[in-house]
Amino acid sequence: MLFFSLPLFRDLSENQIQGIPRKAFRGITDVKNLQLDNNQISCIEDGAFRALRDLEILTLNNNNITRIPLTSFNHMPKIRTLRLHSNYLYCDCHLAWLSDWLRQRRSIGQFTFCMAPVHLRGFNVADVQKKEYVCSGSHSEPPSCNANSITCPSPCTCSNNIVDCRGKGLTEIPSNLPEGIVEIDISKNQISDIAPDAFHGLKSLTSLVLYGNKITEIPKGLFDGLVSLQLLLLNANKINCLRVNTFQDLHNLNLLSLYDNKLQTISKGLFAPLQSIQTLHLAQNPFVCDCHLKWLADYLQDNPIETSGARCSSPRRLANKRISQIKSKKFRCSGSEDYRSKFTGECFMDLVCPEKCRCEGTIVDCSNQKLTRLPTSLSLVQINIWKKAIIFFLLPLLSPSRNLNNNKIKEIREGAFDGAAGVQELMLTGNQLESVQGRMFKGLTGLKTMMLRSNLISCVNNDTFAGLSSVRLLSLYDNRITTITPGAFHTLVSLSTINLLSNPFNCNCHLAWLGKWLRKRRIVSGNPRCQKPSFLKEIPIQDVAIQDFTCDGNDESSCLLSPRCPDQCTCIDSVVRCSNKGLHILPKGIPKDLTISSKFGVERDSHCSNIFFFLLFCRTLHGNDISSVPEGSFNDLVSLSHLALGTNPLNCDCSLRWLSEWVKAGYKEPGIARCSGPEDMADRLLLTTPTHHFQCKGPVDISIMSKCNPCLSSPCKNNGTCNNDPVEFYRCTCPFGFKGRDCNMPINACIQNPCQNGGTCHLTEANKDGFSCSCPLGYEGERCEINPDDCEDNDCENNSTCMDGINNYVCLCPPNYTGELCDEVMNHCVPELNPCKHESKCISLDKGFRCECLPGYSGKNCETDDDDCVGHKCRHGAVCVDAVNGYTCVCPQGFSGLFCENPPPMVLLQTSPCDHYECQNGAQCIVVHHEPVCRCLAGFAGQKCEKLITVNFVGKDSYVELPSAKIRPQANISLQVSTDKDNGILLYKGDNDPLALELYQGHVRLIYDTLNSPPTTVYSVETINDGQFHSVELVMLNQTLNLVVDKGTPKSLSKLQKQPTVSLNTPLYIGGMFNKMSNGFHGCIHDVRINNELQDFKDLPQQSLGVLPGCKSCNICKHGICRSIEKTSVICECHPGWTGPLCDQEIGDPCHNNKCLHGKCTAANFAYTCKCSEGYMGMYCDKKNDSSNPCRLWKCNHGQCKISDRGEPYCECDPTYSGEHCDKENLCQGEIIREVIRKQQGYNTCVTTSKVPQMECRGSCSNGQCCVPLRSKRRKYIFQCVDGSSFVEELERHVECGCSKCL
Repeated sequence: MLFFSLPLFRDLSENQIQGIPRKAFRGITDVKNLQLDNNQISCIEDGAFRALRDLEILTLNNNNITRIPLTSFNHMPKIRTLRLHSNYLYCDCHLAWLSDWLRQRRSIGQFTFCMAPVHLRGFNVADVQKKEYVCSGSHSEPPSCNANSITCPSPCTCSNNIVDCRGKGLTEIPSNLPEGIVEIDISKNQISDIAPDAFHGLKSLTSLVLYGNKITEIPKGLFDGLVSLQLLLLNANKINCLRVNTFQDLHNLNLLSLYDNKLQTISKGLFAPLQSIQTLHLAQNPFVCDCHLKWLADYLQDNPIETSGARCSSPRRLANKRISQIKSKKFRCSGSEDYRSKFTGECFMDLVCPEKCRCEGTIVDCSNQKLTRLPTSLSLVQINIWKKAIIFFLLPLLSPSRNLNNNKIKEIREGAFDGAAGVQELMLTGNQLESVQGRMFKGLTGLKTMMLRSNLISCVNNDTFAGLSSVRLLSLYDNRITTITPGAFHTLVSLSTINLLSNPFNCNCHLAWLGKWLRKRRIVSGNPRCQKPSFLKEIPIQDVAIQDFTCDGNDESSCLLSPRCPDQCTCIDSVVRCSNKGLHILPKGIPKDLTISSKFGVERDSHCSNIFFFLLFCRTLHGNDISSVPEGSFNDLVSLSHLALGTNPLNCDCSLRWLSEWVKAGYKEPGIARCSGPEDMADRLLLTTPTHHFQCKGPVDISIMSKCNPCLSSPCKNNGTCNNDPVEFYRCTCPFGFKGRDCNMPINACIQNPCQNGGTCHLTEANKDGFSCSCPLGYEGERCEINPDDCEDNDCENNSTCMDGINNYVCLCPPNYTGELCDEVMNHCVPELNPCKHESKCISLDKGFRCECLPGYSGKNCETDDDDCVGHKCRHGAVCVDAVNGYTCVCPQGFSGLFCENPPPMVLLQTSPCDHYECQNGAQCIVVHHEPVCRCLAGFAGQKCEKLITVNFVGKDSYVELPSAKIRPQANISLQVSTDKDNGILLYKGDNDPLALELYQGHVRLIYDTLNSPPTTVYSVETINDGQFHSVELVMLNQTLNLVVDKGTPKSLSKLQKQPTVSLNTPLYIGGMFNKMSNGFHGCIHDVRINNELQDFKDLPQQSLGVLPGCKSCNICKHGICRSIEKTSVICECHPGWTGPLCDQEIGDPCHNNKCLHGKCTAANFAYTCKCSEGYMGMYCDKKNDSSNPCRLWKCNHGQCKISDRGEPYCECDPTYSGEHCDKENLCQGEIIREVIRKQQGYNTCVTTSKVPQMECRGSCSNGQCCVPLRSKRRKYIFQCVDGSSFVEELERHVECGCSKCL
């Protein structure tokens, strides 16, 4: 969002600003108060506030800020108030500057807290030590952001590339998901359908959470391209089918949850692409364990990743057995099972149109074709049964299995199955049957399997299954059954499995018989559960006690017979009259032989379902409240001659254009009906107004829409849930505490605690709301909702800022002022605030302080230790070691003097072999066996120390470049490496086929990239970051690259597409590369050989800064260890018995620097022993001798002996005793202790605003009783949390102690 065009402003809070660009405030220089609270800011570009030099107050509370660029506030010299509360600040090395900045301005940025990493969450940014602000290797570069590229879908929240859409009531996936997101949570919504491209392009997505929705099918290609996905949660949905290629691109998926869906089977190969899968959840699915699921058992036995305990639901012989533990031979198919699972993996695949039939979309019309048998494959498509009688008439001629699944069959008339005794399986799943009535299935005497799943059946009568004595399997799964008439299943004498799951059973008195029947028969039922009444919801019917099946206030039953004549109507012969009855919907139970219907008071609009009336001659709808009529409502009224629509508020928009054309075509409306709306159509006649005037110019008014969907007008108050009801028009489900048709009557006005901020609710009839509130201190208003501004009359001084609190206020002081009212000049030189370092003197000034530094230190706070080695006078290659206000020269061997100015003693014999022998590079010549020998300095080698073979890399950008002339097409490269770092470049060749040898996490990694194919990589098993020297060898041979570390087993990159070579035209880099962005090497590289030729670094061209000869930690100290104290300086730490700058001088006294703590050192040859003082023992006299312990003779009867600072013993008694020897028993009494109570709310820490008095009961009792609390009180306390929020909770505290029975 850009601000340059805005006028002068102060408050931009409560908006949806997501980022602040660099030039946002250009040209706006006189703003003093800028408030950006309660936005969605996650990105602040570098320099965003640079133009605001006069700014005094900046508030950024309650945003999504994780990082703030360095120097963001440096250009605001007048800033006195900064607020960053309730953000997501990530306290790593990139935020260390803010800690220093706030620490120097304590009163400016209060309430600024870290939220990450976890161990720093809740800490004040200014209070975190500088050493705690660290970055991992992958986050060492300062992050950047682009404020103009941030989008977040509404109503979700976004932070750190995480999109949170949990519980937002969404019905579809948001369409504008940012491409860079890594996690998205869309759980607990109302999503049922998903577009195939909903997640297209989200290549960085690692976590996708979709549980708790209403998803039934995963569209083809939904997860294609999500190559980074590691977690996918699809549990708690209604998924009934998965295509075999659903997860084809999810190679990195670690966890997949399909828990609690409606999967009956899974196609073989579904999980084959999941190469990284570690955890799989499949439980709570109704799996049919037939032959088609055998592969899953084998897969789970070979891959034990299913941790939720998936079990079979059917057949009965395998019910409730874990799939992974069933033997393969147990998975076999019989007819009905085969039909249920054979095509599940196809998910309604397209089929070839049967011969002689006509196909359009999913409709297959085979009517009037004189077929002798049903065409194949009709079980997966919808059948247009215009002539249903033909199909059922053919049943006796067809095979024993009859599959009519997934059609639109609404009813089956009696006699449809006459003569079908040979049919053994009847599949009617996925149709629209609303009722199954007596004698409907007459004739199916040989039927063994009946599938009525996924229909609209609401009632099962006791004569429904009469005559079906051979049925073994009956499925009524996923219907609308609320009750079953007693005895409905008594005729099913062969029944072994019945599926009644996914039905809204009302467990009232009408269903009591079913629980008893299920317990008695003990057949496989899947444990159907109650849905009503609420206290029995989700309880298995067979587990409900007989006395809990009650009809008190719950007498409804879907099996009650509808009256012949509808309620509130009068019926004479075939005429039903319901005029002037105040009806809102068409009444139920209208006889099918109706000839005249008169004046139904129906409220309908264009979104209502069609109404069909057969054999109707006259239709009078006069004088009702009809706004619209659905198109085609009168199509079936072939005999209609008169239509009365007068005195109805018709809404004549485009949805009634068809009716205008229809009445003009037949003149069946006499020209009485007039339009009521829209405004430009008011009072126009339906019959005479031209058709083209019927237009839709905007959204339909809610008053019209709510006639067919009354819930659109939100009639339910107090957060009640509205549901359409065919009888009562709508029905409200009231929340706890409310009742009435519209949930507008509170059961108890105080039940939901309407008093805010800890107020106490009192019932009263004097108040219109039925209650009144007693407010705690600091709040007022009818519901204690107002926190009055205590800053209106404040005493803050010196231009300090007053911050309102609860019944108080806080003064936020400007720099150099302190005190409760900012009335005291801050003394920076007090010990707890003294900013001067290194024992320098702090001098307090009127507006600040000044530090007087000791010699050797400088800087504003004397924080800089001056490098006295700059311009040092050390000679003859001596090493300068910086000290405080001085330096020391560490001389080469043989040299002496303060500045190493004295050379070794001259050898007077003119015949010395070293007289004319020139050692190079500062080496010393010595005589060995009468021959001159050069003693080389560290890093040099050769007869005269002429070669530099060891270099030390100390700079970030350091490297050594070997010219191309030293390289051959095939190479054997070896080197010695010493480092204690984890990462860095050892060797790099940057030609057309880049090759790199680098240190990665302590291991050696070889990378070879041909540019024409993906790079190949190999790691060493060995780690080399222990500070010791290790050998690394790289061999290029034929089409193989070999890596050998410490002479170990070679690691190879073989079968390369071409011969790897080291180009003659490009240089070879060691220890780094010319690119400043590279990860440089820190440590020593020694003895570099190419094709066994030792490389001399001395003759190379000018190298980069930070490359020093030799390894300082190796060769200088003779009897000690070298320690680096600067980038180019070392110091020797000598072994015991040695001393001197180079640890080359033997100490005569072994007791020098001895370790005797409490004793005397005694020399013995070249070692020493410790003679301990009284009361101590051990090799170094570091352990106390209990034999001289003063407590040894001091008796404490009921306590422990302690030794005072003066070495005298005393007793520390148990809580119920006292006295010098803890021998006096205390009587039971209470002791008041006041302390702050803490509570943890997730990651949020909350404490009471005042100390809570607690009584602790201490002392003894007689007769075996204990000292315990006898009386307690409860009181409400306010808790204040670190994120600024607060809440009230009631705590119990003891007020009286006494002797009573032990708890």
